[in-house]
Amino acid sequence: MSLFSAPYAAEPPFSHGQAPRTAVLYCNLGTPDSPSATDVRRFLAEFLGDPRVVEIPRLIWMVLLHGVVLRVRPAESGAKYASIWTSEGSPLKVWTDKQAKGLQAWLSQRQHHVLVRYAMRYGSTSIPSQLDALKAEGATRVLIVPAYPQYSATTTASLWDAVYQWAGQVRNVPELRFINHYHDDARYIAALGGVVQRYWQDHGRPDVLVMSFHGVPERTLHLGDPYHCECFKTARLLADQLGLSADQFKVTFQSRLGRAKWLEPYTEPTLIEMGKAGVKRVDVVCPAFTSDCLETLEEINQEAREAFLHAGGQVFHYIPCLNDDPQWIDALGEISQRHLSGWPTLAAPDAPALAASRAAALALGAKV
Repeated sequence: MSLFSAPYAAEPPFSHGQAPRTAVLYCNLGTPDSPSATDVRRFLAEFLGDPRVVEIPRLIWMVLLHGVVLRVRPAESGAKYASIWTSEGSPLKVWTDKQAKGLQAWLSQRQHHVLVRYAMRYGSTSIPSQLDALKAEGATRVLIVPAYPQYSATTTASLWDAVYQWAGQVRNVPELRFINHYHDDARYIAALGGVVQRYWQDHGRPDVLVMSFHGVPERTLHLGDPYHCECFKTARLLADQLGLSADQFKVTFQSRLGRAKWLEPYTEPTLIEMGKAGVKRVDVVCPAFTSDCLETLEEINQEAREAFLHAGGQVFHYIPCLNDDPQWIDALGEISQRHLSGWPTLAAPDAPALAASRAAALALGAKV
């Protein structure tokens, strides 16, 4: 093999004369292919093996991950996944697919001739495989849209890592644009508020609304990660949208991993305290998750529910994520459209050929 060909071993096939196209790649975290311990172990090995996710000395963590964590956790996590698995598969993948299709339809209705695909940072339907597919379809411009409204190095930056690693194996790299965050986007906030308000119209209002965000280690805040601040801004804007006073909502953080101090207050201990204090009904919404998944359907709607009721609470409601809510698809479309600005998306890639064909048909007297 030539020394010059090695870096581009993964390059997709190229065809001269292919019409250039614009694409949107909508990226989410990922999910195991099934709840089986084998599939969960494979997924966790990739997810927890990402240095963006676990920021402790690499050698120490690899020994712990492969020597302890991946021997114990897959069976436990697999049982949790099994409790939320649907006939269509993983909820995260189902909703992400529907969101991408909704975004494609939204852009198409507004005459944007773009390719829309979804990809997962970990597991199947990977970012490299989807970028390969888009490039093979002629994509020369790609907008990367994260499913994460709030920026964090543990999530958003990890997406960029995967894209950059792919680009390092490609000779003709497409133009790339990245959306870092949309935590305070007015349409995103309105979509969140709409989901909550419609839920309350059907089920009444709680004593307290808990806004539970995914947690990260506290040290990331002190190192400059904006996630903590962006979560609180989202919460403040959502509270304003809903007309809530300071005593009618709480911001908490869930999904703690390991013994290090994470962003506080923690969700489940807060719910236990509320139950013991005599709060009768709480509703929980998870603004950082655009798709329902293990962290919302099992951790919140099962584990947190049980903890609150066991502590003396009487009524617990989990408010579903944005999923394929039309108002959210509209927000996602507006956000994407804004970042596509300046790229030639309003003319079909085959427009010149179509025009020539029509002109030739007219010259022959054909009806077109």
